[in-house]
Amino acid sequence: MTGLSIQDVSRQSGLSEPTLRYYEEVGLLGPIARDGSSGHRRYSEGDLDAAQVLACLRAMGVGIEDMRTYQANRLLGHAAAGEQRDILLRHAVRVEEQLATLRTHLDYLRAKAALWDARARGDVAGEAEAHVELEAILPRLEETFR
Repeated sequence: MTGLSIQDVSRQSGLSEPTLRYYEEVGLLGPIARDGSSGHRRYSEGDLDAAQVLACLRAMGVGIEDMRTYQANRLLGHAAAGEQRDILLRHAVRVEEQLATLRTHLDYLRAKAALWDARARGDVAGEAEAHVELEAILPRLEETFR
């Protein structure tokens, strides 16, 4: 029997072998063909494509249920385009929120580093400026912990 081994698909998709087995178990992949003599999974190019899509969705933090819907909609093509868009845009909003949080954390880290740099140099004015900057960032930072 021809086809790709689980190792091949793991390597090409970036998903671990246990993850590939789990995705098959929960219906995100497959059913995957089995070699008649060994019983080993043999993935088709279509299975590999589906695994690569799942790897991308997983990397973006998309949950199992949305992955399941997304995969089912891929088979429907244009008829499910609106729902596909909505799934992706919903997760885009979540990623934007995460980016805003990370920007706040980055601003805090840089301001705190500037404070310590000013202290290391004995720069009283620079330390005061860093304190003002930190005070401006703190409300945003506190919001990220809620």
